[in-house]
Amino acid sequence: MAGKLEGRVAIITGSGSGMGKAIASLYASEGAIVMIADFNEAAINETVKEITDAGGKASGFVADMSKENDIIDLVQATVERYDHVDILVNNAGILDNFRTVTNTSTNDWNRVMAVNLNGPYMASREAINVMLDQPDGGVIINTASVGGLFGVRGGAAYTASKHGIIGLTQNIAGTYGIYNNIRANAIAPGGVETNLTKAIKDPDELGMKAISALGASPMGKPDDIAKVALFLASDDSSFVNGAVVTVDGGLTAS
Repeated sequence: MAGKLEGRVAIITGSGSGMGKAIASLYASEGAIVMIADFNEAAINETVKEITDAGGKASGFVADMSKENDIIDLVQATVERYDHVDILVNNAGILDNFRTVTNTSTNDWNRVMAVNLNGPYMASREAINVMLDQPDGGVIINTASVGGLFGVRGGAAYTASKHGIIGLTQNIAGTYGIYNNIRANAIAPGGVETNLTKAIKDPDELGMKAISALGASPMGKPDDIAKVALFLASDDSSFVNGAVVTVDGGLTAS
């Protein structure tokens, strides 16, 4: 029986570990050809090996998703290798140690925006320019966050970047989705057990106070996010466009 993504080509950024790796592995198990994009070459090689050893199809590309040339080269290399791009998952992202506005430097602000918002914008632009010439269009999935739905689920830069990615998603859906057969949706995870959370060092005292006031957060697994990403990439969601799917174990329901 053919998989839900049989023969489709998917670029997944930040897929050397965590949620991106889980998405890539699940996509490959459903028949997709996955391009593993990450800045960590060792992590790319490990992920590609795990997928191919399991019988899937994957290759890797080292890319810094804050750099325009890397992003252009990533999409171009994918097209040269596989002739098309059917799915783009903008998953790469960084945290900001819950820094509040007065404790966020301009350099830190720009660094978070470069990866979390500018990167997805540029990757979407390049992928859409390919998808426009494809009879079946394509699908874009952006990893947002519950931090993009509320004011205090992250630091100032992180929160602003995730609000921005939701706006970008809906703009793409409302233009290319309606007129060019290109769907765009976002996933808004809550707490997820990944290596990214281990990068939190010296968190902002006021930011942590605000987060702590919200109470305990249920923690999900990368596979929980991957299953939603599979739904959004497949024909099962063919009439879902411009949606933000919250995956947080009920955190924001109370």
